[in-house]
Amino acid sequence: LGAMGLGSVAIIAMSSWLNAAALAGSAAVEQHLAETVQDYQGALERTHEIALSAQGLERDVARVRQSFEDLSEQEAAGSLSGLAGRGAVFRVLRQKSAELAGLEAQIATQTPLVNDAFAEGNQILSRMRALTVEPGPVQARSVEFSEQAVRLAGLITRLRQLSVAPLVERAAQDLAASVVLPELDGSNEEQRGAQGATITSVLEVLAQRAATLERAAQDVQAMPPAADTTYTPISSADAVILYARNFVPSWAGAIAIDLLPAVLVMILAITQGAIRSGREGAAVEDTLTLAELRAALAAVRDVDVAMQESPAHRRPTAEAAPLPDESVREDAPGHVTPIKST
Repeated sequence: LGAMGLGSVAIIAMSSWLNAAALAGSAAVEQHLAETVQDYQGALERTHEIALSAQGLERDVARVRQSFEDLSEQEAAGSLSGLAGRGAVFRVLRQKSAELAGLEAQIATQTPLVNDAFAEGNQILSRMRALTVEPGPVQARSVEFSEQAVRLAGLITRLRQLSVAPLVERAAQDLAASVVLPELDGSNEEQRGAQGATITSVLEVLAQRAATLERAAQDVQAMPPAADTTYTPISSADAVILYARNFVPSWAGAIAIDLLPAVLVMILAITQGAIRSGREGAAVEDTLTLAELRAALAAVRDVDVAMQESPAHRRPTAEAAPLPDESVREDAPGHVTPIKST
C-alpha cells in the first residue's frame, strides 16, 4: 500500500507537471522573457549611471584647470612671485592648465558616445519587450529575443568601457608626478629665489588638486557595477516550475485533471453503496425488476416444457401397475420402499 501510494503521488506529480506545461507553458516562457528584459534594463541603467558619473568628472577637471589658469593670470600680473610677466612660474601653471584642458576635451568627446549607446540600448529593450507580448509561437520569438539579448549584452560592455574614471585617475596621478620645471629666469638671485618658492607652492597646490581629482575618480570606480545578465533559453516545462508561484490556477487545474478519475470512481462507489444500502431488508418481490420478472417467467415456462417432454414424468400404463401381492411403505416423506407380501 505504501509503494502504491508513493507511486500514485509520483505519477500525479509528473502528470500535473506536464499538464501545467500544456496549460501555461507559453505564458511561463513569456514570463521568463519579461523577467530577463527587466534584468537587462536594470543592467543598462546602472551602467549608464556609472558612465554619467564618470562624465561628471569633467566638471572637476574644468574646475582644477580654471584654478591654474587664474593663478597664471595672477602670476602674469605679478601677484604671486612679485615678478610681472610670463616667467617660469607662469609657464608651470600654463603647462598644467593645458594638460587639464586636454583631459577635459577627451572627456567631452565621450559624452555623445555614452548617449548614443544608451539610446541604442533602449531601442533594443523596446524590441525585446515587444517580443514578449507578440502573437505567435513563443519558441520562434525566443530565437529573436536571444539575438537581441546578445546585442544588448555587447552594448552594455561597450558602455562600461566608455567610462573615463580610470583615465581621470591616471591623469591625476601624472599631474603631480610629471612636472617639467623651467629654468628660473629672474634677473638676480632674489628674484630667482622668489620664483623657486612660488613654484614650490604651486607644486604643493598641484598635488592637492591632483589628490582631490584622483579621489573623485576612485569614488566613481568604487560604485557597485551592474550585475552580469545573461539570457538562458528555457523550455515550457522548466518555466512552469521556475515561475510556479505565478501560475497557481494552472497548477490547480493540472492536478484536478489528474484527480478527476479518482473523483469519478469515488462517486460511483458512493452511488453503488447507497443502492446496496437501500435494498437491504426488502423482500425479493419488492426489489424484483421487470426484466427479472420476465426472465423468471421464461424460466418457469422452460421448466414446464422440459418436464412434459421428459419420459420419467409420463403417466404410468396398466401394464406398469404394481403386482397385487405387493404393497408400499412410506418410510419418509418423498421416499417409498416396496414390500413383498408373505
